[in-house]
Parts: sequence; C-alpha cells; structure tokens
Amino acid sequence: MAVLPIVIAPDPVLKQKAKPVGHVDAEIRRLMDDMLDTMYAAPGIGLAAPQVGVLKQVIVIDVAREGEPPRPLRMADPEILWASEDLNTHEEGCLSLPEAYEEVTRPARVGVRYRDETGTLREIEADGLLATCVQHEIDHLKGMLFIDYLSNLKRNMILRKLQKRKKQGMVAA
Repeated sequence: MAVLPIVIAPDPVLKQKAKPVGHVDAEIRRLMDDMLDTMYAAPGIGLAAPQVGVLKQVIVIDVAREGEPPRPLRMADPEILWASEDLNTHEEGCLSLPEAYEEVTRPARVGVRYRDETGTLREIEADGLLATCVQHEIDHLKGMLFIDYLSNLKRNMILRKLQKRKKQGMVAA
C-alpha cells in the first residue's frame, strides 16, 4: 500500500468524467487500499480516484470520529438511487482544494448502490455527514468540485487564492 500524490485544482483531470470499473479485481482493490492510505495521511474523510489522477469510478470514505475505530467504505461504480427532498448544509472542504471551506447544501439522505472491495453489489442509506461525503465524492467522478455549487465570485476567489499559493510553492502543483 502507498500514499499517492493528490491532484490540486485547477488541474484539468479534476473536471473529467471517470470511467466505470465494471468488476472489482486485484488492481482496483490495490487502488482502494492506496486511496485509503492517502486519505488517512492527508488527513481527510473521503477521496475519489480522479483526485489521485485515476479516471475510474472509485471512492473511499471513512467518517468515523476521532477516537472511534476506522470504518472505511470502499466503493466502485457508486450511484445515487434516490435523494431526500429535505436538505442539509455542511461546511465542505476538499483535499484537491487545500484550505478552502464553504457551506454547501445537499440532500440530507441518499440511497447509494455500489460494488464493495469484493465486487459484491451493495446498497446503503446514508444520512448526515456520510450522505454529504458520498455526494461530494460521487461529484468528483462526474468532474465536479464542491466549489461548482458556489457563486462565480466565491469560486473564482478560491481558485485565484490557490493559484497564488501554487506559484509561491505553498502547495504542490
């Protein structure tokens, strides 16, 4: 297992659509494990394959609180089956947008179908932080970032600040 380099916005790979995995094999399981190592090292609570430069529909999530045992979720080809009409607003951040945090409103609950690390088709109902995280990571697979939900002004301010920090060598390019 390895810690992979995280792609930082506005890298064009983050705006591309990821391809379906189809079936989970040893290569996808290794990718999932490497992504978990990368996410924990960052630290973060979710990571999508495009964020490590791999255009495959794979995400990993662990919303366990500090002091709780890890509860990693490995998902290949995740899809949202339904979303609640009631909404939740959470402050979101992203490993590909270091030090950028903004409130985003999303459905409070979602039903998700995915293949786990064994290739077994599973369905879960997610709410709270898990629902927000799942939606955020699935957006990455569609080439979307949480800043795409913000006004043009806020989005451009975040991207300009990140570009400036990249030029100053404060974040990896």
